[in-house]
Amino acid sequence: MTVGVTGHRSGRRPGRTWWVAVLAVLLASHALAADFRVTEVQTRLVAGTYTLDALIDYRFSPEALEALANGVPLTILMQFQVRLADAWIWESSVTDLELRYAIRHRPLSETYEVYRLPGTAGRTFVTREAAIASLGEIKGLDLVDQSRLQPGKPYEVHLKVSLEIEALPLPLRPTAYLSGAWKLASPWTKWPLTH
Repeated sequence: MTVGVTGHRSGRRPGRTWWVAVLAVLLASHALAADFRVTEVQTRLVAGTYTLDALIDYRFSPEALEALANGVPLTILMQFQVRLADAWIWESSVTDLELRYAIRHRPLSETYEVYRLPGTAGRTFVTREAAIASLGEIKGLDLVDQSRLQPGKPYEVHLKVSLEIEALPLPLRPTAYLSGAWKLASPWTKWPLTH
């Protein structure tokens, strides 16, 4: 009498379910590793205008980094709102501001550039890591004039950053819309508007 190697009536090999579970965990951790986070926001009043400094942690997916390495510029949309701290969702913001920055690789010079749109002039970096770190530093951004705020009322800054798929080259957009690897964004975060 011969005994089967698997010992299972279904004929499946042991461990197959385990490998599927491991793969699912790896894919989930990959998805979590590639994302954007606003880690710090500070505001201050300078000559009658509130300005903002912020730090953003950009964790691009391998697909986005591969496209960048092959000369595809990546555009970041930054959205800012200044709102009353107790405002209802349907109430208007005091300020709605959108900024776009891009990062690109120059293969011939082996450098990376970070620049504000519209335009193409910006800062040049030797490494991708330095360029991404620079992209994540906002310093001295004018938000709102103090005269537009009600005295004695608390205000908040709402901030969100995302990879702008519409700015990708046309042949890449269908893939980007369907793939989670390209849907990179932070949630809306709230920070107090302080002096």
